[in-house]
Formats: sequence, structure tokens, C-alpha cells
Amino acid sequence: MRKYYRIAGLTVEMDSFGKTASQAEAYAVPLQGDVDIRIDRFPEEFSARYPEASEELCEYMYSGISFYLQLIGFDGIMLHSSAVVVDGVAYLFTASSGVGKSTHTSLYIKEFGDRAFILNDDKPAIRCEDGRFYAYGTPWSGKTDQNVNARAPLGGICVLERGEENEISRIYGKQAILGIFSQTMRPSEAQSIEKVLDLIGILIEKVPVWKLNCNTDPEAAQVSYEAMSNP
Repeated sequence: MRKYYRIAGLTVEMDSFGKTASQAEAYAVPLQGDVDIRIDRFPEEFSARYPEASEELCEYMYSGISFYLQLIGFDGIMLHSSAVVVDGVAYLFTASSGVGKSTHTSLYIKEFGDRAFILNDDKPAIRCEDGRFYAYGTPWSGKTDQNVNARAPLGGICVLERGEENEISRIYGKQAILGIFSQTMRPSEAQSIEKVLDLIGILIEKVPVWKLNCNTDPEAAQVSYEAMSNP
């Protein structure tokens, strides 16, 4: 049965089941006005690409891909990252899988307690609205299933690398663009690719981008937060 959801400030029509339906329940709304994004069940050719994946997993992957590709048309992108909100401001930590994004943001929860929460632990949405960038929770949040149906102004993006010491510095230009572009969805159509690059270009002008070498000590969260909250 098709249902309606409010995700990243957009009305989404989706026929889902299993994990997708469960994760999306917190975003369910009655239909009011026009539908912005429509997500259908995954086609057979999609499941053929992942023969070892269950139907439920295929549907979860396909619905997320469909949403994020359509999000580009609404001045939005997905960033493969763990998003934490502290005192109402979102900070996104991005890196390749296995580097420690979730480990780092979990330190924020330990260090800042009720001041902080995980907005989305794997694929938050970023949208430019009225010239300002916001981070959103979405139902597609990776293995940990941590996501909240909320929006917060984006205060900073940080590219994580493992290190023995905790050191953070601003990055700019090509380095910042590549750090974001390498961890977002890259559509096949040239026009959509141009749109993504344009959005990233505006994003790095308005939102500070950082590089953090860090370990797993609680100090790592203090170091990154101190810099990112006072750019």
C-alpha cells in the first residue's frame, strides 16, 4: 500500500515494506498538497545485481537510491556521513566505510549528553533552502538504524582520517570539493552531475569544511567540536 511521508522537507509517496517501512514510520504524514518524490518497488534488474541480498534489503537500497537521486532536483544531496546535532546545530563527519565516522559521533553523545543526538548515522540529506544549508534525518541510515525525523542548520562538514593524535584544520577549494564529492551519490546524467557539483561549490562557500586526524579518545570529540563550533 502506498503511503506518504515528509522527508527532508519534501512529500514522498512510497510503497514500502520490511525495514524501509519500519524506518519510515516516523516520517509518515497524511497527504496534503502535491507529491514531490515518488518511489516505486525495486525492478527485477535491480535485484539481479545483488543476488545474495534479500528482497527486503534490495527494497531498502533501491528506495534510498531513488530518493537521493530525486533529491538533487530539490537542491539537495546525500552525504555518506554520520551526522550529530549539538545545541541545535548539525555537524557531519564523512569518510570511507570503516574509518570511524560512527565511532567519532558516538563520542559526542558520551561527551555532551542531552545536548547532542545522532541525526542520521550513514546517509543524512543536505538541502539548500533560502540560501542556507540544512541537514536532515532520513529513514536510510545504514547498519545502525540511527536516524531522527528532524532538521538542523549545517554548521560544518569534517573529512575524517585515522591518526595517533587529534588534529583538525580547515580545507578549501579542490580538497574540500573532492572530500564531499567522493562521498555523495553521483548520477549518470551529465546535467545531474553538474547540478551536484554546483551545489557542492555553493556548499563549501557557505559551510566550513574540515579535515580531522583522530583517534578514539574522548578528546577527539572535544577537539573537533571546539574548532567546528567556532570557525
